[in-house]
Amino acid sequence: MGYRVAVVGATGNVGREVLNILAERKFPADEVFALASSRSIGKELSYGDKILKTKDLQHFDFSSVDFAIMSAGGSISKDWAPRIAAAGAIVIDNSSYWRYHSDVPLVVPEVNGHVLERWLADEKRTGIIANPNCSTAQLVVALKPLHDHARITRAVVSTYQSVSGAGKEGVDELWNQTKGIFVNDSPTPQKFTKQIAFNVIPHIDVFMEDGYTKEEWKVLAETKKILDPKIKVTCTAVRVPVFVGHSEAVNLEFANPISADEARDILREAPGISVLDKREAGGYATPVETVGEYDTYVSRIREDVTVENGLAMWVVSDNLRKGAALNTIQIAETLIEKGYKARALAA
Repeated sequence: MGYRVAVVGATGNVGREVLNILAERKFPADEVFALASSRSIGKELSYGDKILKTKDLQHFDFSSVDFAIMSAGGSISKDWAPRIAAAGAIVIDNSSYWRYHSDVPLVVPEVNGHVLERWLADEKRTGIIANPNCSTAQLVVALKPLHDHARITRAVVSTYQSVSGAGKEGVDELWNQTKGIFVNDSPTPQKFTKQIAFNVIPHIDVFMEDGYTKEEWKVLAETKKILDPKIKVTCTAVRVPVFVGHSEAVNLEFANPISADEARDILREAPGISVLDKREAGGYATPVETVGEYDTYVSRIREDVTVENGLAMWVVSDNLRKGAALNTIQIAETLIEKGYKARALAA
């Protein structure tokens, strides 16, 4: 017998991607349930060669579910994650709500998957595991092997984030504004604060008192929690008119010497990374090539001669995959590898 998996928020961009990846990776599931709000009951969703009909979250029985993968927003996760965990399921949550709780692990398996073994052994565990922000996930995958080799002391990150990170409404707004501009319609912002078509917006999430946005703070706080609290991190987060795929310009300072050639070799051997770094036209990754891919792509690796032991690089990934859906499934796969048994098998 295999595992029983509930996908909460299955009708959204990330929820649909979770269903796709569960099927692609042949996750050992006997049953998969697509859950959403009552207004989506009966909506049909693809899961491999099967069609699932959406069920109502409010009336679903989680008592025999092994994994609940949640992609329904912070308010839903705040209310439902503890209730689902109390029913015995492991909750893997994509929202930001649980990420900063000290008793909830924030996990990217290639980086800190080892914490799950200790978490599984803890009889007092909350039952909730948090998935990081999409920008953080791809960033720490690229930083981890370099940090292990030469110890990063400071990271300066500029993100170029696609509209899919803002959900279906963000995708629709870019599409409608782009079409509208060609027929002289006025591009009225709704989801975003300014026109997104043919523009970039240096503002994601709310502004905080220090002038940073919450999106920028997330990259700082989550990198420290996942990788190393001693790393100094600063970030500027920008929304760009790209449908899928987040990009990051990353500048790093290290405690110990590291050359661009060394970094390139280290990253080529690291899990979850593809290096595409030719010093020629087109010899680098862009969001278009990464859509539908599992890996985080690293390009433009070069030494920063303005600081001692400095490197600069370009990091790109499909934000709906590694930044969200794929990482949640990798967390579940890691738990299985570390001995978590389906309830039916454990009984």
